Amino acid sequence: MNMEKQQTENRLAYDTQQGRWRAIRETWWTALQLGLTSFGGPIAHLGYFHTTYVRQKKWLDEKSYADLVALAQFLPGPASSQVGIGVGVMRAGIWGGIIAWLGFTLPSVVMLMLFAYLMEAFDPGAAGWIQGLKIVAVAIVAQAVLGMAGKLASGPIRAAVAFAAMSVVLLWTSPVAQVTVIAAAGALGWWIFRKKQGEEEAAPKQARIPISRRAGLVCLGLFLILLLGLPLLASLSSSTGIAVVDSFYRAGSLVFGGGHVVLPLLESETVANGWMTKEEFLTGYGATQAVPGPLFTFAGYLGMLIQGVPGGILATLAIFLPGFLLIVGVMPFWNTIRTHAKLQGMLTGMNAAVVGILLAALYHPIWTSSIHGSIEFVIGAGLFAMLMFWKCPPWVVVLAGAAAGQLLL
Repeated sequence: MNMEKQQTENRLAYDTQQGRWRAIRETWWTALQLGLTSFGGPIAHLGYFHTTYVRQKKWLDEKSYADLVALAQFLPGPASSQVGIGVGVMRAGIWGGIIAWLGFTLPSVVMLMLFAYLMEAFDPGAAGWIQGLKIVAVAIVAQAVLGMAGKLASGPIRAAVAFAAMSVVLLWTSPVAQVTVIAAAGALGWWIFRKKQGEEEAAPKQARIPISRRAGLVCLGLFLILLLGLPLLASLSSSTGIAVVDSFYRAGSLVFGGGHVVLPLLESETVANGWMTKEEFLTGYGATQAVPGPLFTFAGYLGMLIQGVPGGILATLAIFLPGFLLIVGVMPFWNTIRTHAKLQGMLTGMNAAVVGILLAALYHPIWTSSIHGSIEFVIGAGLFAMLMFWKCPPWVVVLAGAAAGQLLL
């Protein structure tokens, strides 16, 4: 009863002009606090969101939150950020979604762009702490693979899908390999993993979405226009800025699962294009583990190395824009599709493939660029144990890795 009463008050507050501004301000400060304190990656972020938005603020109920998480996992893009955007939309409309994203993202973007600026004074190949950060990336991704495999690739069929995805991505070195693997896994999941909805299961409570279906279709149309049009525009232009927007928008559009899964896509878009060295790339990825907020803010660091402050801003906006357009575009139709059994099956297949793709990324480029001998392996194993068994915060592991790397010199 208290939950329903609070939600009724929230709706009434939003239905007045003064209430809308109050909802937007409250959304901003809440998201900013989360952006400053949410360490630990996407899964941890979802836990922080649940505590804040469901238990403390009571902006939505348990079932609505769980379904919103499932929707974000199904769509390409940064899942935890999309959940935050979705909560902002439900709380204060389209501006609420924008403010929720900005508050959650801004702190880590600023930190990582500043780190990239300081990096210009260092030679990545000569600094031991840089090597330490590269080894941190091994431990972080290994933990992510292990955690995701237990939930998303359990059982013989899903494990086989993950293994096949890993094999294809490693052996077929093509830009379309990952997209093809995810699409094939989704089609397989649609057929094999579809779930039958129990007749006795009660229909979920209808969520209030203050966005029209027309606005949702506009967002979905814009997503497709940019996805298809930016590569053409980049091919016709010599502008580095357009090339940056194209590369990072495509990375944000084609990654399922978010977080660490974007690593191989970004590596192929930046290192392969000659915008930076593999050492600079992995150093920034290690540093990203030490800051709160979404892992997609890694784009701020990469863009900063490519084209300074404008590049950092463009890369950040470009990588988050697809996920924003998709979650906002789909939410008006959410109440209709949230219990679709075959879509849940498709998601199951895609998630298993994501585990395989991330395992491939753990081997190359992360392991092959970071672990060169017994000493590096021992350090990496120790950092992994700190994360996995001793439950140390990621920023502690980052500092330990940097210190251990410095001792290698």
